Amino acid sequence: MEQEVATQVVGLGGSTDFSLFQLFLRADFVVKGVIVILIAASIFSWALIFEKYKLFKRIEKSTTSFEDKFWKSRSAESFYNSHNNRDKDPMANIFQSAMAELIKTKSKSSAVQTSRVSRVIEISADKEIKLIEKHFTFLATVGSTAPFIGLFGTVWGIMNSFQSIAISRNTSLAIVAPGIAEALFATALGLLAAIPAVVAYNKFNSDSKKYSGRIENFSKRFISII
Repeated sequence: MEQEVATQVVGLGGSTDFSLFQLFLRADFVVKGVIVILIAASIFSWALIFEKYKLFKRIEKSTTSFEDKFWKSRSAESFYNSHNNRDKDPMANIFQSAMAELIKTKSKSSAVQTSRVSRVIEISADKEIKLIEKHFTFLATVGSTAPFIGLFGTVWGIMNSFQSIAISRNTSLAIVAPGIAEALFATALGLLAAIPAVVAYNKFNSDSKKYSGRIENFSKRFISII
C-alpha cells in the first residue's frame, strides 16, 4: 500500500517516458495548474507581441507618410479638408482633433485659441499613446511573475518527491527522478513565458517613448505655425 502511494505521489508507474506530454499527465494537480497557467500566459504574450509588432510597423509607415504630406501641403486647413486618414494614424488623429478645435475657435483671440488647441493636442496625444501602450502591463506582469509561478510549481513537485521517499523508504533515483523532472518542467515553462515577455516589453516600451517624442515634436511645430 505504501509503495502504491509513493508511486502516485511521484507520478511513476514503471514508465520511463519523459516526454513533455507525459510529464504533464503524471504531474500533481497543483503542478498541472501551474503548467496550464504558464502555457496560457505564454500564448497570450506571443499574440500580443505579434499584434504590437504589426502595430508599430504600421504606424511608423503611416506617420512618415502623414508628416511628408502635411509639410508639403499649402496650408494646414487645406490639408485638413483633403485628408481622410484611412490608415487611422495616431498622429493624423491628433492633427484632426487640433484642427477641429482651431476652426471652432476662429473667433477667439490668438492666446485663447492657442491655449485651447494645445489642450486638445495634449488630451488627444495622451489618448493615442494609451491605446498604443494597451496591454503593456500584461507583458511586464508575465515577465516579472512567470518565473516565480514556475518556481512555485517546482517547489511543490519536489516536496511531493521527498514525501514519496519518506513513504516508500527508497532513495533510488528511479523513484525521485520523474517527480523532479515534472517539477523542473514548471520552472522551464516559467522562464519560457517570461523571457520573450520581458524582451518584448522593453522593445515596445522604447518604441512607444520614441513615438511619443515624435508626437511631441510635431505638436510643438504645429502650434508654432498656427
